[in-house]
Amino acid sequence: MLKTNLPIYLASKSPRRRKLLKLLGINFRAFSVNLNEEIFDGEHPVSTVKRLAYDKFLVASKKVEKGIIITADTIVVLNKTIIGKPEDKTDAFRILKKLSGKTHTVYTGFVVANIDTSKKIIDYEKTKVTFRKITDEEIKKYIETGSPMDKAGAYGIQDDFGAVFIKKIDGCYYNVVGLPLAKVYLAIKKIL
Repeated sequence: MLKTNLPIYLASKSPRRRKLLKLLGINFRAFSVNLNEEIFDGEHPVSTVKRLAYDKFLVASKKVEKGIIITADTIVVLNKTIIGKPEDKTDAFRILKKLSGKTHTVYTGFVVANIDTSKKIIDYEKTKVTFRKITDEEIKKYIETGSPMDKAGAYGIQDDFGAVFIKKIDGCYYNVVGLPLAKVYLAIKKIL
């Protein structure tokens, strides 16, 4: 367990990240940051997630005067192509069809920063995820739940139905959900 008198802030609108951070038994406050999450052609996925997490930190740091700020960004990469959140149901179908029967990589970049000391850790995690072959019918049923619409890669490994698409993972499960817990925990310890 982490013990600190400093307030901890999770600057994320993701309910999944909020739920994950609660697993660490940390008292924190959460708030959203609005950012145009721009993807640049040719930018390496690691650079992309670290840049976006840092950009979120810059926005969040204007709202916090004291304590620790945590920000993160997650993307899915298939064949060197970055896949973000689906624009609509048709896009979600296209993305899931593309992931079917293939292995992709999930990258999460994060920033853990102590405003009081200016110490910050900018890091990332990557996990390989293999989908089984999924049918058009399964994809349509999943899209009708609404679950894919706010997730990079149009799926949630933690979802009731999204979970059955996964054949295997190689790496951190929590990273695929949206926050690599072990690395974030260790980063918080380092900057206290």
